[in-house]
Amino acid sequence: MTLAHAHNSSSFDEIREQWKEFQLLQAWSSVFLTPEWQETWWSVYGDRETLSLIDVKSINKSLGVAPLTLKDNTLRFIGDTDLFDYHDFITNDREFYPYLFESVEQLDWTSFELTSIPAWTPTFSLLPKAASERGYSVSIEFEDVVPGISLPSSWDEYLYLLNKKDRHELRRKFRRIESSGDLRLRTSNSSTLEDDLNLFISMMAGSREDKKDFLIPQRENFLQAVAYKMQECHYLKLFILELKDAPVAAVMCFDYQNTRLVYNSGYLQNFSNLSVGLILKALCIKDAIESGLGYFDLLRGPEAYKYHLGATDSSVHKIRISRSLL
Repeated sequence: MTLAHAHNSSSFDEIREQWKEFQLLQAWSSVFLTPEWQETWWSVYGDRETLSLIDVKSINKSLGVAPLTLKDNTLRFIGDTDLFDYHDFITNDREFYPYLFESVEQLDWTSFELTSIPAWTPTFSLLPKAASERGYSVSIEFEDVVPGISLPSSWDEYLYLLNKKDRHELRRKFRRIESSGDLRLRTSNSSTLEDDLNLFISMMAGSREDKKDFLIPQRENFLQAVAYKMQECHYLKLFILELKDAPVAAVMCFDYQNTRLVYNSGYLQNFSNLSVGLILKALCIKDAIESGLGYFDLLRGPEAYKYHLGATDSSVHKIRISRSLL
């Protein structure tokens, strides 16, 4: 086994090539699993833990990458659930899981605490099996729902996927806001990103008290940094809804591997009677369909509006694995 232990951000460069190659081979991946996303998080929060980027190998080949941290004898994925909706290992090989435990055998760990693992991934079934076969204790906990929408080929088809009540309500809301003035959806670009990010963060903080509490300076720093990095990678879609040429709502999305992910949003409270937040997300669905994307991921949380837009639930889970150090 070859261990690639890294203790500073420059070590991402040592494993970046393998990481990207395995991501391309995975049947499912996410923007949260990219080295760019995880390195950005590490640049903001990395003073709390020891970084262990592990290139997991069998005798004759590399099997994948385990992006982990180690603190207090516990191995975790890079990043917390407040900023990562999904976690996973970077692999497409079933052999990865038993060799992972060989790779970390000599590390000073007593437990794995792995959050945000999607129920549809190989990790969800194969990791507990590999751990149990080594005699480790395993527990699995439900964490949250992750609603999403499989997108049809046209907006009209999408509308008819909604139930009758939700379709009627969405059309009614569109008629109401369109009667209030010219409506425009625009996407941020490199020349407007700085101002649009400040607008987005201001709207996010002003739309709900819990979002205001969420936006402590360190998280705001991360949002700023990751937006610029995702723009550089051509993943960022920061949408601004304008009514009569004035911004009324904003949403930060990412387009990655045929999926649009809705990361966070905000709106002006004095326009809440026009349902500007819901209208903006509906327009993002329309834009995703017109862009040829196949899935609209509304990410963690069972907020009612997601189901009014036609989402159905998947789930993410936490896996705990424990061993004794003799």
